[in-house]
Amino acid sequence: MATLSAARRIVVKIGSALLVDRATGKLRADWLLTLAQDVAWLKGMGKDVILVSSGSIALGRGVLGLPRTELPLEQSQAAAAVGQIRLARAYEEVLAPHGITTAQVLVTLEDSENRRRYLNSRATMETLLSLGVVPIVNENDTIATDEIRYGDNDRLAAQVSVTVGADVLVLLSDVDGFYSANPSLDPTATRYERITTITPEIEAMAGDGVSGLSKGGMITKLMAAKMATAAGCAMAITEGSVLSPLQALENGANSTWFTAQDDPQLARTRWIAAMKTRGVITVDAGAAEALSKGKSLLPAGVRHVEGDFGRGDPLAILGPEGRKLGQGLSRYTAEEARAIQGHRSDEIEAILGYSGRAALIHRDDMAL
Repeated sequence: MATLSAARRIVVKIGSALLVDRATGKLRADWLLTLAQDVAWLKGMGKDVILVSSGSIALGRGVLGLPRTELPLEQSQAAAAVGQIRLARAYEEVLAPHGITTAQVLVTLEDSENRRRYLNSRATMETLLSLGVVPIVNENDTIATDEIRYGDNDRLAAQVSVTVGADVLVLLSDVDGFYSANPSLDPTATRYERITTITPEIEAMAGDGVSGLSKGGMITKLMAAKMATAAGCAMAITEGSVLSPLQALENGANSTWFTAQDDPQLARTRWIAAMKTRGVITVDAGAAEALSKGKSLLPAGVRHVEGDFGRGDPLAILGPEGRKLGQGLSRYTAEEARAIQGHRSDEIEAILGYSGRAALIHRDDMAL
């Protein structure tokens, strides 16, 4: 079974009902302080940590005095706009005393589905994590109308896990795992310790959420588990309302673990290898040797560019003798790639007129 101490990169999803007091509409400050201690504990062990946090609408509606019933779309967006700034400030204030820098990252599900946006999100997240920052991710609820009406942060957390190649996703929930039935309605419901395969029978057991603030029920958590485990990321559902919930999970608190189906990088490599290519890049012998050693493809090693492709499109990579070496996702359009081929990375800005990525295809976006 996966553990937090053995993980390299951890994504934690935090629901609205954990952050916001249902009676007052205010932040649960004492609980958030212990979550910050958990994050500091993980960072102290050298882990990368990303928090996917709900709560902006729940906080905003309290500030604006809006009812706790389902809000019209425009009121939901207004509440999100007011609540998001308070949510980001709250995380900054509780993590700063631990010497942890935070960053606010607002995304939509579309950012993961569009390859160009996906590459931008991945590059930004990787840079933040390399600098020791803890990204605080939320849906951009002020503009993402479909996500407000139908979306959930369980699924968003899974997509973030896939994007950054996390090996553990933790859903802090209002229940302590996955049950055979809704435990609040059926006293005979039993909790699963581990689920290795999400079968139709498992899916049939999922019910609706019981929280008055959060939108995600158990069905959305199963959707998240499917997405995460297929990408090599183990997932846990555990009770989040206790103090220091992540340390509690590590110390054996009730939970359900969903087993990863593959290694994160191997799963990503297979995904890239299965794509239909949109263009061809031919490299010289030096670049081919560098690729074989796990290096990224730099423009200097490119000898020929074929096709009409955009940023994020998959390209076939050919060696100097025309043999296919693999394929990868381009960080440049076809026009840009032709302009910078054969040039050093430090010449890119002078050629294109703006500072671009050093690599034409990064090693993390490549399947050889």
